[in-house]
Amino acid sequence: MSSTLVQFRTDENSKTKAVLICERLGLDLPSYLRMCISRLNQENGIPFSMNINNLSQNKGLEAMKAASMIAEENGIADMTLDEINAEIAEARKSLLS
Repeated sequence: MSSTLVQFRTDENSKTKAVLICERLGLDLPSYLRMCISRLNQENGIPFSMNINNLSQNKGLEAMKAASMIAEENGIADMTLDEINAEIAEARKSLLS
């Protein structure tokens, strides 16, 4: 199947916001636009909604939030990176001993 170029103009602010939303959804803008055209043709209308508010939380982000709460509860939330690395190195030494 041959491809064709589709171009349109929009203001820079709208494009920037669209790119950021697509990135949060794990897409780039051209992929999103191809997906829109494909689904528009399949459904013969606008068939879907993709809102950031409806995304399930990223498991990695949830784990980081949980770790932050645990650190806060244990009074170690403001440790420096050097302090954290020193604790990790010490824990590794004790595991190897």
